[in-house]
Amino acid sequence: MTDLFTPLQLGTLELPNRIWMAPLTRCRAEEGHVPGALMAEHYAQRASAGLIVAEATMVMEGHSAFWHEPGIYNDAQVAGWRLTTDAVHQAGGRIVLQLWHGGRACHPLLNGGRQPVGPSPIAITGDEVHTPEGKQPYVVPRELGDDELPGIVEGFRLAARRAMAAGFDGVEVHGANGYLLDAFLRDGSNHRSGPYGGAIEHRARLLLEVLEAVALETPLLGLRLSPLNGFNAMADSDPIALITWLAQRLNALPLAYLHLMRGDFLGQQQGDVLTPVRAHYHGLLVANMGYTAAEANAAIAAGALDAVAFGTGFLANPDLPERFRQGAPLNQADPASFYSPGPAGYTDYPTLNAIA
Repeated sequence: MTDLFTPLQLGTLELPNRIWMAPLTRCRAEEGHVPGALMAEHYAQRASAGLIVAEATMVMEGHSAFWHEPGIYNDAQVAGWRLTTDAVHQAGGRIVLQLWHGGRACHPLLNGGRQPVGPSPIAITGDEVHTPEGKQPYVVPRELGDDELPGIVEGFRLAARRAMAAGFDGVEVHGANGYLLDAFLRDGSNHRSGPYGGAIEHRARLLLEVLEAVALETPLLGLRLSPLNGFNAMADSDPIALITWLAQRLNALPLAYLHLMRGDFLGQQQGDVLTPVRAHYHGLLVANMGYTAAEANAAIAAGALDAVAFGTGFLANPDLPERFRQGAPLNQADPASFYSPGPAGYTDYPTLNAIA
C-alpha cells in the first residue's frame, strides 16, 4: 500500500517520503532581506522532510509585505541562501524556493514610501500589516499597467535563475493567499478589463506567463494555489470553475507538481477543490491545510493525493516524519514566536532524541 513513507520520484529527485514541509514565513532574514546562519540551521533541522518548500521570497526589490522576509534579487541574498541549501543538502535533504511578489499586501512603510501594486485599485480590508511604526491598515494599491507586466514576469524569471545559483533543487511559484499572482487570478481583486482581466483565461494570463518564463530557468517547477482561501480579503465568484480551468490548462506546462491549499483559513468559503483538480490535472498533486498523519495516509492510499505538505506540524517538530513513523506525540507550536526575531520558537523545538 502506498502511504506517507513510500518514496516518490519528483523530476530527477528521489524523495524518501511524501511528508513535505510547507512554506512558512518566519521573518528571520537579516538586514537587506538576506538569509543568514539562523535560517540555515532552521531548515537543516527539518531535512528529513520528503521536500522542503522554503518560505515566500521576494523576487523584486521594493515589494516587502512582512518586513523581515528574505529576498532573491541580489548577490548578497544568493550567498545567504547558499548557507541554507548547503546545510540542507549536507543533512541529506531536498529544498525548493518559493518565488513571491507581495502585490497589494505590501506597504509603503516597508518599501521606502513606495505604493504597493495590484491588478486593480482595491485595498485589503479587515486586517493590518506589521510595520516599523506598528500595525497599520493596508493602503489602496496602484493598478499595474499592461505594459508593466512583462517586467513582473522578468522579475520572476531572474529570481528563478538566482535560486538555482543559490543551490536550490527547484522553485515553487507562489500563486496563492492574495499576493500578486493570486490577486490577478481571482475576480474579487481583479476588476480590470483588457488582456489580464475579465474571463478566467485572461485573469490567469500573468500566472501562466510567469510559469512559462520560470520553467526556462529551473529543472523543477512547482506551483501553489489557494482558490478557496479568504486570507488577505480574497474571494472569487466561482472558485471551482477557476481551479477546474487551471487544472486543465496547467497540463500544457512543464510543471513538476501542483501544491493546492484545500480550504479557507477563515472558514468562510466552502467547496471541494481537490476532486476536480485530481480529475483534470495529470501531474503530481500535493495538498495541505490541517491534515493529520492518518488523514494524509488515507488520502495517499486512496490515490487522491501524491503527497501532503505540513506547515505548523513542521514548524514545531523538526523531526516530524520520525514522529509520524513512531506515532509519537507532537510538540505544540507557539504562535507568539511565529514572526519574532531570534532562535526562540524557531530553532529550539526539541526532537525525540533530545527528549529521550
